[in-house]
Amino acid sequence: MGKAGKEPRLARLTKICLALPEAKRECSGSHAAFRVRKKVFAYFLNDHHGDGIVSVCAKVLPGDNTALIAAQPARFYMPAYIGPRGWVALRLDRGAIDWKEVAELVAGSYQLTAPKRRAAKR
Repeated sequence: MGKAGKEPRLARLTKICLALPEAKRECSGSHAAFRVRKKVFAYFLNDHHGDGIVSVCAKVLPGDNTALIAAQPARFYMPAYIGPRGWVALRLDRGAIDWKEVAELVAGSYQLTAPKRRAAKR
């Protein structure tokens, strides 16, 4: 499990993600990807490319990423590579974490990512 196994924010995010139907977690160093079938619906990033940020990345509706970032730039940012494809990152390293907000963000991403029949059964 490596460094990721000792990270309490990842443990909490894992519990949220794995409660969704058919969700699976894949760890790679201090990062994790959460998948439904073969598609990623959330990422946990810890110091990605040395940026010093801990965050959860999720897919959102078109334009929602830029709206969230504009409204709350201290909490949301455009993740490298995937941001322009409809993803947003929520920082988990700034103050108290609203885990209900994290769960809603992840559930929305799951709905956008999961096969339509699977998402409807949730």
